[in-house]
Amino acid sequence: MIKIGNINLPEFPLLLAPMEDVSDPPFRAVCKEHGADLMFTEFISTEGLIRDALKSRQKLDIFEEERPVGIQIFGGDEEAMAISAGIVETVNPDILDINYGCPVKKVVCKGAGAAVLKDIDLMIRLTKAVIKSTSIPVTVKTRLGWDFDSINIIEVAERLQDIGVQALSIHGRTRSQLYKGEADWSWIAKVKNNPRMHIPIFGNGDVDSPEKALEYKNKYGIDGIMIGRAAIGYPWFFREVKHFFATGEHLAPPTFEERLDLIKQHLHASIKWKGPKLGIFEMRRHYANYLKGIPNIKPLRTQLVTLNSAEEIEEALACFVLE
Repeated sequence: MIKIGNINLPEFPLLLAPMEDVSDPPFRAVCKEHGADLMFTEFISTEGLIRDALKSRQKLDIFEEERPVGIQIFGGDEEAMAISAGIVETVNPDILDINYGCPVKKVVCKGAGAAVLKDIDLMIRLTKAVIKSTSIPVTVKTRLGWDFDSINIIEVAERLQDIGVQALSIHGRTRSQLYKGEADWSWIAKVKNNPRMHIPIFGNGDVDSPEKALEYKNKYGIDGIMIGRAAIGYPWFFREVKHFFATGEHLAPPTFEERLDLIKQHLHASIKWKGPKLGIFEMRRHYANYLKGIPNIKPLRTQLVTLNSAEEIEEALACFVLE
């Protein structure tokens, strides 16, 4: 069993990564249903929380049925991080996670996300500010370093553990790689196998098949795997990995009917949370992934991104016949 604070996770948990514009409550719900053991919200700007920005506040929504769940924040100012930790605590998540890994320009330019990898002392000050401001277990998600010449993840991990971080998720790329090239899990293994380390270490990056999940579990000795892109539009991935771990065999993929049923479930949850207009609009980013790999599906996919009511979408799903 893996423990983070008072939270008990399975022996080898599968985590849903925090993904901007993806890891919202409707998506987290379908991932939880299909085997995700621990999930995180989309990352939330500390600046947005403090100025009461509607989108940032809405990202604090968590629900009992998805626990354990962590709220992830990012920022580059100690006072803002501390105030935000207090705000997050009011909604009582199981974990408060800090993002030191996001590579996108709009985050890095604010001195947040992966930018903090260039200044470990600042990272420690920011993290201390959060830990001092909350009683919730604090965890961190980060990368190997800023670039290949400054990989500092071993020092980062040790220093974060020393100040009270209770688990660490590591994406096996540097910031300069963005999402290109291959994730290098050997560095994640070096952190896990460092005799100084005793907190859970979760690996992230490029796990896109049950075989790879099992290979990385055995090869790198990590405590669990964080799944990101492989779960988008395919929440069945969690149960397929667990089945492969248990049996060495592949679980049958979801049928076409199961895919359509889950689209409807996700759609109605999206509408309930965001309202009809935004809920339907934001579902459009999921259809291609839900229907990926199905032959002759383009007409349906094209139709779904043009319809503006749940009734029209349900009718399109009900009437479509695979050739």
